[in-house]
Amino acid sequence: MTVTEKPRLSIVMPVLNEAAGIVTTLVALAPLRARGAEVIVVDGGSSDDTLAFARPWADSICVFPGGRARQMNAGAARASGEVLLFLHADTQLPPSADELVVEALRENAGWGRFDVRIVGAPRMLRIVALLMNLRSRWSGIATGDQAIFMRRAQFEAIGGFPDQPLMEDVEISRRLRAISRPVCLRTQVRTSGRRWEKRGVWRTIFLMWRLRWRYWRGEPAATLAEAYR
Repeated sequence: MTVTEKPRLSIVMPVLNEAAGIVTTLVALAPLRARGAEVIVVDGGSSDDTLAFARPWADSICVFPGGRARQMNAGAARASGEVLLFLHADTQLPPSADELVVEALRENAGWGRFDVRIVGAPRMLRIVALLMNLRSRWSGIATGDQAIFMRRAQFEAIGGFPDQPLMEDVEISRRLRAISRPVCLRTQVRTSGRRWEKRGVWRTIFLMWRLRWRYWRGEPAATLAEAYR
């Protein structure tokens, strides 16, 4: 690749039973694909029509059960891009996401993430998103909802996502942070507030803070995953 060439962006999307919204998310990526980005969908063993709905809108589809971290590692292994972006199935990127990511990584940065806006009826979700963005900017730890991106070289240097059923985004952020601080883009991705609406906003906030605190104290991710479920 020459200095003037634009590095290719590979978007890896782990999915599981996302038939209801997968088309909306993937259609929004069509302009990025038209500009050279590739979209890889990795299914964790869906029992609905996720794969059938996704196939016309993705460059590559594979099935890899075992949890989100393993799905994202499998997608990265299939990717051809020099830059990797990991996108949740209920999160939509801004139209210029590819250009923003490439520009963010141009100045020797190794990884980064977007600010997030949580879409849902409860007004409290705006505050939740604001606090997530501020905490991430202060701590250098990103969440999966913020569309984490990185150079392939950094991804391979840390061995990809850790093989654990929860907090894989926190752990990969910690490992990447040891290499460099993240680029925190203020441009927002839009993510569904369904998780908060289903469990209750305050209940979800308290649950996630408790789980993060227990993780920082050294409890195994498998134990925390049981508590989350």
